[in-house]
Amino acid sequence: MIRFLFTVVLALGLAVPAVGARAHHGWSWTTGGNIDLTGIIRTVRLGNPHGTLRVDVEGEEWTVEVGQPWRNERAGLEDGDLAEGVEIRVIGEPAADVSERRVKVERLYLGKREYVLYPERD
Repeated sequence: MIRFLFTVVLALGLAVPAVGARAHHGWSWTTGGNIDLTGIIRTVRLGNPHGTLRVDVEGEEWTVEVGQPWRNERAGLEDGDLAEGVEIRVIGEPAADVSERRVKVERLYLGKREYVLYPERD
């Protein structure tokens, strides 16, 4: 009986963090509708689980979540494309809590070049 309880507690302990991670890194925190923002990249952190940019949009700082490294590469982004001082236009889903000023990018533009991170979301 003790071994059974230990197994159940261990299984729950492993499952609960996974559910929390999926909720944050999925789309459940977004509105379901798209917005279009243009601004200047101020900071860049690329890598897993996804890249994050801080973008100045008309004096407001937005957190812009781009894709995982493989997704960015598949879209055609190369090292150095997402850099401080670069103007970027993003189209994606904003956080349901508008005070967060956070958006998960579906597509982005650097100059006239379009990069589609989530083609299945069109």
